[in-house]
Amino acid sequence: MFDINGWELIVLILLGIVILGPERLPEYAAKLARLVKQLRAMADGARGQLREQLGPEFEDVNWRQYDPRQYDPRRIVREALLDPSPATDGPADTASPASPTARAFDPSQPVPWDADAT
Repeated sequence: MFDINGWELIVLILLGIVILGPERLPEYAAKLARLVKQLRAMADGARGQLREQLGPEFEDVNWRQYDPRQYDPRRIVREALLDPSPATDGPADTASPASPTARAFDPSQPVPWDADAT
């Protein structure tokens, strides 16, 4: 959460011992422990209140399916490439008329105006 490695934690503890002194260190450690307990109690209370307000639907949610760590992009691509293409219901209709071809530009005709394009 704070991105503190082991050495930085040791330096912070030593710095706390030097600044607070050995006689006040137990007092502040107890205050820190109480603060952590209060924060956990508040988080548990908020979680309980959320469950109470959302009702039984909250318990039915499978939270593991939303975990992004379960998705492997290589597996997803492999499965997409190995899936057979969807089969068509019948033969393709080759007798259908082709789409209209583009007309050549005629300078004597006004240019088509599209109000949404500007």
